[in-house]
Amino acid sequence: MEKFTFITDGACSGNPGPGGWCVIIKQDNKINEYFGGEFETTNNKMELTAVIKGFENLENKSEVLVKTDSTYVINGITKWLPNWKAKGWINSARKPVANRELWEKLESLIKLHKVEWLWVKGHSGDIENERADELAREGLKNYLIL
Repeated sequence: MEKFTFITDGACSGNPGPGGWCVIIKQDNKINEYFGGEFETTNNKMELTAVIKGFENLENKSEVLVKTDSTYVINGITKWLPNWKAKGWINSARKPVANRELWEKLESLIKLHKVEWLWVKGHSGDIENERADELAREGLKNYLIL
């Protein structure tokens, strides 16, 4: 089974506002960087999109370490998702779960893989996280109105 590391990040200028995402995919000594953005989005959508884009780049069943500074993504996929589904996609505040379509997409994409989730503190000097942040901000630049 192939092994990959994803380093992901999302960025938003305003929330909502223009946003960007980045996933860096590492396999052995090979590194691929992907980034993009949207005109009107949220930081949480961009964090989720970054992880989704990583899994969309995998062709075979793989072992994946996802490094992210998003507690929203990690808690959502590892803790909250089963309860949301059991309660008909209603959150603890008794409101519809935000970004349901992205959560459903992520869940379907990770089923094939063995996934480990690793939280890293953002803006704390982690070189990989800093690079992902830089590229996520690059992704949103195309959507800023100057």
